[in-house]
Amino acid sequence: MQTAALCYRIEDGRKRVLLITSRGTGRWVIPKGWLMRGKKANEAAVVEAWEEAGVRPGRTADQPIGTYVYDKIKNSGLPVTVEMLVFPVEVRSLEDQFPEARERTRRWVTPAEAAEMVDEPGLKQILLGFGDN
Repeated sequence: MQTAALCYRIEDGRKRVLLITSRGTGRWVIPKGWLMRGKKANEAAVVEAWEEAGVRPGRTADQPIGTYVYDKIKNSGLPVTVEMLVFPVEVRSLEDQFPEARERTRRWVTPAEAAEMVDEPGLKQILLGFGDN
């Protein structure tokens, strides 16, 4: 099981979500990572949002807005099926200096645009539903 942050802000009355590139393939993704000892799943999502995207959070949901399953390719080359818990994280601000700043690109897009950019079908559905809220 992993946790992910669906980072968003309201711009001109419309939701925008933050996508980042993955380190390995450069695909568009949302910040995500493994659960952390001593942290709730939503707290771990906020840590990932900081490390991977430089997000300083506002409000963060206690419960996930959705889940999806994907195959993570391990260093051995073998796939491992992972369930992802997705938490909405309001972005209060973005920092330019953060742990993975030199390894990733960030982009603000509408949820519908984000759904077209990501590969995982389950994440596409979450993004499309998020745009309606």
